[in-house]
Amino acid sequence: MARLNDEVGALLREYADLILLTGGNAFRARSYEKAARSVGGYPEDLARLDEDGIRQIPGVGDSTAAKIAEYLTTHRILALDALRAKVPAGLREITAIPTVGPKTAVQLYRQLGISSVDELRAAIDADKVKGLPGLGKRAVENIRHGIEQVSRAGERTLLSTALDLAEELVAAIGAVPGCSRCAYAGSVRRMRETVGDIDVLATAKDSGPLMAALLDRPEVADVIGSGPTKTSVRTDQGLQVDLRVVPPADWGAALIYFTGSRAHNIKLRGRAVKAGLKLSEYGLFEVESGKKLASRTEKEVYAALGLPLIPPTLREDRGEIEAALAGELPEVVRLKDLRGDLHTHTNLTDGLASLEAMLEAAAGLGYQYYAVTDHAPNLAMQRMTDDKMLAQRERARALDRSYGGMRVLHGTELNIDADGGVDWPAEFLAEFDLCVASIHSSFTLDRAAQTRRLIRACENPYVNVIGHLTTRLLDRRQPIDVDLDAVFAAAGRTGTALEVNASPNRLDLNDEQILAARRHGVRFAIDSDAHSVPQLANQRFGVATAQRGWLGPEDVINTWSLTRLRRFLRKPALRG
Repeated sequence: MARLNDEVGALLREYADLILLTGGNAFRARSYEKAARSVGGYPEDLARLDEDGIRQIPGVGDSTAAKIAEYLTTHRILALDALRAKVPAGLREITAIPTVGPKTAVQLYRQLGISSVDELRAAIDADKVKGLPGLGKRAVENIRHGIEQVSRAGERTLLSTALDLAEELVAAIGAVPGCSRCAYAGSVRRMRETVGDIDVLATAKDSGPLMAALLDRPEVADVIGSGPTKTSVRTDQGLQVDLRVVPPADWGAALIYFTGSRAHNIKLRGRAVKAGLKLSEYGLFEVESGKKLASRTEKEVYAALGLPLIPPTLREDRGEIEAALAGELPEVVRLKDLRGDLHTHTNLTDGLASLEAMLEAAAGLGYQYYAVTDHAPNLAMQRMTDDKMLAQRERARALDRSYGGMRVLHGTELNIDADGGVDWPAEFLAEFDLCVASIHSSFTLDRAAQTRRLIRACENPYVNVIGHLTTRLLDRRQPIDVDLDAVFAAAGRTGTALEVNASPNRLDLNDEQILAARRHGVRFAIDSDAHSVPQLANQRFGVATAQRGWLGPEDVINTWSLTRLRRFLRKPALRG
């Protein structure tokens, strides 16, 4: 189930959207949007707070606090209900389409009567939209592509959302008396960036109580089918969950079968056939005698096929079986290998927590070093100034080693402009411990221009890391059009690390891009891009993506010692 903070944050975000859709004050809408982010990112559970405690959340004023308290008491917000009554239900869905804001949505409704995504698609097909103010041919094509993107996204669920539910289900089913083992499998266990369904595997002598535990879950909206070995349900969010209960002796074979991609499993079965064996979810058998050779553990089954245990994140048939046979399977990077985080934000710009709160939380994760990288001034909405950045630097220096000896690095997230330039002159940049540079604008430049701007950023002697390179947002924005191989080559040549952004909405670079970049000798930084204390934990998603890209600790600069990291950050080949 959704965390209460996230649930309330979503309601406040809806309220902000509805203010704009009903022609309300934009400043008021922004204040509720900020409150929504603060509530969602607040580390304390709302359920434990009274109204005074709610007012302590950054960005939450008296009016917002009263609405939150009202919801906690009545499970309704009357002001939100009143705005919902003024706006067709589908109009807010239209604003989820990339490039369509509230003003455009209202214009489409008032002039063409469009109040749903389906109606908008039909109007575009009938050539009724082009020609409205601000909606030329290119704008309409962008909306068409946005509709396609939203439609595709609706078929799959973000990994973070699916994993939260999978972990809840495993904990609940695993606690049922008689359940000896329980785990999630499938694409969730392989940590794919989006998930079509959730596979849960369990062992028990009597499957009945386990199946009943799933059917009794509050999020179950539909029962697709239920029997002694498998139960399938659909949640209130439309996600299918399949629970399979197998005998304890078959656990390893079943876990392999229900974890690996179809292509990986076919390759394993082919290897078994060549050896006169048969592999299934029940075990590995001799064909002639029917004797079971292995099934109890994954390691045992892989070993019987002449293979080492292959990490779940690699089971995609991208050469992992051949590498395992050749003794070249990578020792993939693990969460515990990370010594620090090199891209984070505080409330000096768009973060929700103070520098001190972020440092305390980072030290609690056992980090040896930690970089604060608030936004630079060219991202005007963040209102950064030279004086603000210098004051933060002084504070960061004063706090160095104050949290369990953790070293504090003072950095910034620069903005890569359309020509590849970045904020601040060289003499100002030289005083940072590190600089992340990212694209935050001009997303629609053509392929050649996007490629040039990123290569120029790599060639800047003070840019250490390119952040979220493709700029994609999994649920709402397509990646930019860029010659990735050319950028990867430039990063390898200049000693510029590429980020594996761990935000579950980004996961940028993705696994396939990491594999391609690695061939150019690129180094990587796995960064949380945290804007709140809870988001520091997103590193698990970055590490999983890095594993899927076959990265080991040696490839990731924030697994290195601080001394080695500092040598890399100097970019000696470019600074001379």
